[in-house]
Amino acid sequence: MEHVVQQDGCPRVRFTERGAVTAQHARRVLSRNWTGSSTVPSHSLYPHQWSWDSAFIAIGLRHLSALRAQRELETLLAAQWGDGRIPHIVFNPAIPHEAYFPSPDFWRSTTAGAAAGAPTRTETSGIVQPPVHALAAWLVHRADPGASWRRGFLPRLYPRLAAWHRYLTERRDLGGHGLVSVIHPWEPGMDNSPCWDGPLARITPAAAHSFRRADLGHGAAIDRPTDLDYGRYVRLAADYRDRGYHDHGQAETAHPFAVEDPGVNSLLIASEHALAGIALALGRDPAGHLDRARRLTEALIRRMWHPDMGQFLCHDVRAGAPIRERGVAGLLPLIVPGLPGDIAAALLRTATGEHFGLGGSARLVPSYDLRGPAFDPHRYWRGPAWFNVNWLLERGLRQHGHLERADELRSAALTAAAASGFAEYVDPYTGEARGTRDFSWTAALTLDLLAEPEGGTHR
Repeated sequence: MEHVVQQDGCPRVRFTERGAVTAQHARRVLSRNWTGSSTVPSHSLYPHQWSWDSAFIAIGLRHLSALRAQRELETLLAAQWGDGRIPHIVFNPAIPHEAYFPSPDFWRSTTAGAAAGAPTRTETSGIVQPPVHALAAWLVHRADPGASWRRGFLPRLYPRLAAWHRYLTERRDLGGHGLVSVIHPWEPGMDNSPCWDGPLARITPAAAHSFRRADLGHGAAIDRPTDLDYGRYVRLAADYRDRGYHDHGQAETAHPFAVEDPGVNSLLIASEHALAGIALALGRDPAGHLDRARRLTEALIRRMWHPDMGQFLCHDVRAGAPIRERGVAGLLPLIVPGLPGDIAAALLRTATGEHFGLGGSARLVPSYDLRGPAFDPHRYWRGPAWFNVNWLLERGLRQHGHLERADELRSAALTAAAASGFAEYVDPYTGEARGTRDFSWTAALTLDLLAEPEGGTHR
């Protein structure tokens, strides 16, 4: 039996009976987490708007409400800085400061970020997250082009998205090799990945008494980053703030933590291709976006592809050396359109091998090497499986023609999401729920995975 979900004029999405039950539960999660203008990841642990969360949430919302999906992105982009950056948190002024740390009075964006063009009436953080936004905007538009054109969605978002990409490519090429660098472990979204242990070891942590961790009041300490790591996060963020969120200068002096991450750069490439599609729809020349995507792809392969490892590796800009840890970000170039077939095949072999266990020992692809010395199936990004990462890998596998593997991963992700209560992340071996429950991007991406792929390749 099939069931139909339709809202706001969106195209009809058909689910099996089992899928309809899961979709209904996911829809309830997103309804509860909706604030009227955006969606919080979790009311308890993350009570504000997060950058890449909102992009993934919009991708799922497009199957329920084109209007809400558009508003999700519009609300986020309304807090964009004058220099083009999209901050990783947009703070809700109704939420008490003590509910989340670092809070607005730590970031001080309206004053410390004034020279960089921070909004004067909206408090935000000063760092960024991976650039999924143009891809999300393009998918949201395609879900209901009529509603999009009526509201002027693409014409309004295009200049903001283009400015965001310019910020990353022009101000964040700290290594001078044509790739984006992250300057804080929170920026690539994989906060305490073992890939950051080496670069972080250079950072003197902030004094323990200088901050209070709100996250431990909502999550188990064994699931969260350690106090030592958190002290280093705080030090990096405070120093960046005290420099006025200034990005210029050599990485060696301006940014003690500067890393080229394959996941961030792959998402930028995918979003440049999406931005080319948006430009073409608006009657603009897409050549600039396609050229930038090509140059980024060439730099990504030249700088971070390691055939001996069968995957891409992060590169420590300050040390001038690759970080020889197998993080899942090294598989995310599968989402890059036009990635050479031999590299895509090698990534699939690595994903299905002993280090990541896809289709074998692991139910979902873990965030870190199953055989790595720092692997922990429960601690945040040091081993658990995350739904947004597995969604990206499923999309990449499908894009490169590995349809059977993509279908298997899709099925495993849907099973784990429903069984875990839409958990923030899960044990990659058992699927046991970890972190918070009723997590928005898990619910949203579940909706997207439930939608039948177009022509067997893309949704």
